[in-house]
Amino acid sequence: MSEHQSNRLLVMRHAKSAWPPGVPDVERPLLPRGFREARLAGTWLRENGIRPDVILCSTATRAQQTCAEVRSGLGDDVPDAELQDALYAASAARMLAVVNAVPDTARCVLLVAHMPGVQELVTRLASNDSDGDAADDAASRYPTSAFAVLETLTPWAELDGRDAAVAHFVVPRGR
Repeated sequence: MSEHQSNRLLVMRHAKSAWPPGVPDVERPLLPRGFREARLAGTWLRENGIRPDVILCSTATRAQQTCAEVRSGLGDDVPDAELQDALYAASAARMLAVVNAVPDTARCVLLVAHMPGVQELVTRLASNDSDGDAADDAASRYPTSAFAVLETLTPWAELDGRDAAVAHFVVPRGR
């Protein structure tokens, strides 16, 4: 296991969205607050030297808009989001299956999806080496725009449970 490079998995809940009457759930857009907070998430990642090689995104409008704003906050040379139908309203197991398919060449993966799957995925993967406060926060609350930063030596295809340390749990709010 020590021969593998460390991987980072960023598990993000989409930003704050609207509930317009007559709009199907999959088409719900972000609110202005959601746009701001998603961009702040990207800024936090940039300022902390975390840059995804792969971005996996639910096909829901609010998730796609979240990805676009995170990418904007990250700055230049950020990969396009890979839209994944399997991430819309997905369970933790289904999200993990998407992550398991990521090529070994990727070192940092950003996954943008929905509750309760994002929270369940982080809880499932959180190892005993996790930062206690970050892991507890992720397990007890997962507001919109929040994301967990997990670190692991386990290859993507083998990631299963309790094999990634929660290093940070970030809830971007207005500055």
